[in-house]
Amino acid sequence: MGILLSVSVALLAGLLMTRAFKPLKLPSVTAYLIAGVLIGPYCIGQFGIEGFGFASHEAVEALGLVSSVALGFIAFSIGSEFRLSELKKTGKQALVIGIVQALVAALLVDLALFGLHLLMPDKLSIEQAITLGAIATATAPAATLMVVRQYKAKGPLTNLLLPIVALDDAVGLIVFAVSFGIAKSMLVGQADVMAIIVQPLLEIVCSLTLGAIMGWILTQLEKMFNSNTNRLNMTITFVFLTVALSMLQIPCGELHISFSPLLVCMMMGTIFCNICPLSHDLMEKSDKWTSPLFALFFVISGAELELGVFTDWAIVVIGMVYIIFRCLGKYYGSYISAKATKCSPEIQKYLGITLFPQAGVALGMCAIVAAEPVFQQVGAGSLVRNITLFAVLIYEVFGPVMTRDALRRAGDIKPMSDEVKNRRQHKLNEKAKQQQAQ
Repeated sequence: MGILLSVSVALLAGLLMTRAFKPLKLPSVTAYLIAGVLIGPYCIGQFGIEGFGFASHEAVEALGLVSSVALGFIAFSIGSEFRLSELKKTGKQALVIGIVQALVAALLVDLALFGLHLLMPDKLSIEQAITLGAIATATAPAATLMVVRQYKAKGPLTNLLLPIVALDDAVGLIVFAVSFGIAKSMLVGQADVMAIIVQPLLEIVCSLTLGAIMGWILTQLEKMFNSNTNRLNMTITFVFLTVALSMLQIPCGELHISFSPLLVCMMMGTIFCNICPLSHDLMEKSDKWTSPLFALFFVISGAELELGVFTDWAIVVIGMVYIIFRCLGKYYGSYISAKATKCSPEIQKYLGITLFPQAGVALGMCAIVAAEPVFQQVGAGSLVRNITLFAVLIYEVFGPVMTRDALRRAGDIKPMSDEVKNRRQHKLNEKAKQQQAQ
């Protein structure tokens, strides 16, 4: 009963917050996140009323399965944007920009934090700086996708943005694995080539292979049904199944076969949308089914944010440096690479801003760092985790607003025409008259 009540309260709080924020014209993502903060451990949760808010972070973690499934559907939706017909137009640009902006962000954060290490070596080590630079590569696909959907963004920038967000995670995983491996080697005084190079490449290859297999199997099974309802049920079932399989870890000598749930589900969506003729209609129906799931995901994400990180001045200083230089890296990395690949001036100017949001993937990376025994022994993991949490808190509140404004200025979000406004108002008036007549 407690979990069901928490889920109901979380959804209700998120939906009511969108109404409260409507006069401010903020994206629904921001409203959901703030609703999560309000019912989280630092606000209503403080009163300890079971079911009406989350009294502790353990209570929030009890709903971790919801977040895993939601990220699976988000990745599946983003993967469906990799249609070959579109990639022929934007594939080269997306590949170049996706790699360059991630690497520039990591480089600038590394350099900035190295300078901060020289100023305050007792607060920030080189190993922590290298690791945080790698985490800076990650972008939040969930927030970006929700803003695109809410405002029905459509245009050159949106067409390029979604593939870049997907590629960004693949690049981020490689950079993180290599940088984190180097940081661990510096702490133990011994380089591990297998952990630095082979393991991340193995994870990416295995993830893409599993996703491709699941996408092909899903397409074959869809042919067995004539009902769109059953086809939708099969699609939803396969996302659940794929998320579950991607959590497996299989020992293999010195290495272990592991998967990235995001990459696996993205690849499944890519294969499915390219070889299944019914994929477009099924994806539209799936998007409607997952709407409350995504709302719940962001409310839970808001409840997970730790406001306690503001109490340590060192974390605030390091966190602000991290945020500023990551934004500079994302913006100028996108600007330079977009200009080099001859993108339009609007894309050059606004693409980098849409890549500011950061959440799920970065939190997963910092969780790996916090759980690493080598980092635990020297007390380095908790600092990396807290700085990442601080940055995510800032990015998640302000990032969706900046993404929306960038898409609007680029012309991908168009204002509602007077004709549409009048038509909607006319329908509302007609409905009011009918209710009065009854």
